[in-house]
Amino acid sequence: MASKAKLNLTVIALLITTVSAATGYTNHTVGGDAGWFFDSKTNTSAANYSSWAANQTFNLGDYLIFKTSTNQTVIQTYNATTYQSCTMDDASDTDTFQYDGGNTNFDQSLTIAVPLTIEGTNYYFSDADDGVQCQRGMAFEILVNHGNGLPPSLNQPPPPPYIEPPGPDSAQSPPITIAGRSPSLDNGAVGGGVESRAVMCSLLFGIAGLLMF
Repeated sequence: MASKAKLNLTVIALLITTVSAATGYTNHTVGGDAGWFFDSKTNTSAANYSSWAANQTFNLGDYLIFKTSTNQTVIQTYNATTYQSCTMDDASDTDTFQYDGGNTNFDQSLTIAVPLTIEGTNYYFSDADDGVQCQRGMAFEILVNHGNGLPPSLNQPPPPPYIEPPGPDSAQSPPITIAGRSPSLDNGAVGGGVESRAVMCSLLFGIAGLLMF
């Protein structure tokens, strides 16, 4: 009887490990319910994004979900100097990217999904209003852990966008603007992991009950 109980517990532990691996990716909504917004009348951001980021755990294959509008921008960079300057003016096209940039229509709702594909420190900010938004709190940095590594859907880089060759007077190519829709959320992730974990836990308890008899 004791051997059977030990075997059952071993099977349950293996099931838990398998479920954890299957739900190892998370979609993080930036700022939580507040979203990614800036009040130009009060010059304040809708949330303390640095505090929000400090309470999250980020892994390769996760997504940052920016629920925002065209009044803000989403800049991703791996360059601390660019991040601290709150501008893309001197950024390199190899380490700084703007998502859904170039939209001239204001007050348009927008959801931008940014995949986490590089391990280490990642920086994000909005350079709208000549950098004022960034200076007033629309900026945060995160540490991306290895986790389960990249899922197959993100394991190969997308083809680079076409960039017109620089003229003879150009000293440096401009940062890449990633226009159009954000990458599809094809990482099997769950929003915060709550609903999926609840379903998985119910399944595990059911299996555990069967194994105990």
